[in-house]
Amino acid sequence: MKLIIGNKNYSSWSLRAWLLPAYHAISFEEVRISLSVSGTSAAIARYSQAGKVPVLHDGDLVVWDSLAICEYISERYLGGGGWPEDMGMRAEARSCSAEMHSGFPVLRKLMPMNCRAEGRRVKMTSDVRKDIERIDALWSSLREKYARRGPWLFGDFSIADCMFAPVVFRFATYSPLISKASKAYMDTVLSHPMLRLWQQQACQEEEVINEEEKGDAC
Repeated sequence: MKLIIGNKNYSSWSLRAWLLPAYHAISFEEVRISLSVSGTSAAIARYSQAGKVPVLHDGDLVVWDSLAICEYISERYLGGGGWPEDMGMRAEARSCSAEMHSGFPVLRKLMPMNCRAEGRRVKMTSDVRKDIERIDALWSSLREKYARRGPWLFGDFSIADCMFAPVVFRFATYSPLISKASKAYMDTVLSHPMLRLWQQQACQEEEVINEEEKGDAC
């Protein structure tokens, strides 16, 4: 199995697809393509005509889009274990993941993932505050509901945590005001060895994508 990803410092969608097999110690080859350089499009085209990363190759099968990749890995390698076992929890986890997958456009634009940066500040518009408050409410309510099951959003680690991991890095960079429960969830994510490895490797990258360097140092 081969996973094609972008820069670890900036590519939030790559992180989502990478985290599920990495967490479960599923063997795969990692192919990293530098984004926003002259050869990016040609390099990605070798693996997918969709023109974006991540892309998964498993034998002759090609799967693109982070959520589709996570779904495939869950079915093919985890016996569906990428989602909670309980049907109701599974539906809720899928709802949260789909909301993250298609929503929060202002947060994505104004607070891009930047794993190397910390102590950044951006202008808190009402729209970005609305995105932050929704995520904060979602995390805190799930942790209150499922805390006895474990430290992740639904107790055990799931695809929902993969979907929100880049937001944890965003919040670590820009430090918005969030609840204690959400901060505790961030600690769970940031302290996990796989997330620490991703951040370590992101910090070792030398490429700088200027349009992704948002915010002023405080």
